[in-house]
Amino acid sequence: MTYAVQQPGDSPELREQSGETAGGGTGTCDCRGVEVSRSYDLYDGLARALDVVGDRWNLLIVRQLLIAAARYGELLDKLPGVSTNLLAERLRDLEAAGVVARRLAVEGNSVVYALTPWGTGLREPIESLIRWSTPLMAPAPAAAGFRAEWLVIALPALLSGRPAGRGSSTVAIVIDGELVQVRATPSGIDVGEPDGRDLDAVVRADASIVLGLAAGALVLDEVRELIDIEGDEAAVRAVFGGRSVEAGGSARR
Repeated sequence: MTYAVQQPGDSPELREQSGETAGGGTGTCDCRGVEVSRSYDLYDGLARALDVVGDRWNLLIVRQLLIAAARYGELLDKLPGVSTNLLAERLRDLEAAGVVARRLAVEGNSVVYALTPWGTGLREPIESLIRWSTPLMAPAPAAAGFRAEWLVIALPALLSGRPAGRGSSTVAIVIDGELVQVRATPSGIDVGEPDGRDLDAVVRADASIVLGLAAGALVLDEVRELIDIEGDEAAVRAVFGGRSVEAGGSARR
């Protein structure tokens, strides 16, 4: 069964190319001329969404592209465990569905993969899945791969809804030599690559500790001996919460 949508400016309703529509109706999606070969064949929003992003690696690819547009080789490096043939297949599927597009890199003539505006809309469900996964994250598998840059998506998701502090704090988090910058302000949490601003503190810890603190499954005081903090511990508490340092106390350096 093959579906296509009219081009921008026309009606966004799906047009049936051949056969019957799934469930006897039509849907709205950006699946331009895509044949859904692994369809649930249900006229249901969740089933239709899973037709597009439900295959293994698809949401992990989207998560990586939410961090930044990337070349094929960069995606292959940043997604430990995916084979080159499978990554190519998944990217073709996501591009055909209108989730991913190829474009020229800002610098040079290389091609990068980036999310379309419709694909960027997957940020909210991905963040919700990250919060939902909290009970699955302990204990951490010893051999499981991890990249610190994944915190760019995970930390805002896990820290959302925390009471905002009055001031601003900038903290670097280092996991296995990889660093991300976390900035806590009254308007929320911003996570990304270091931007050159002065740091209030540097935190070195295992990924399971950082994620547990962000999810609220751990309290800083209870795991303090498992964390190395260089600089202002109050800045770290502004990010993760926890009881304040006692008067006259100092952060472990």
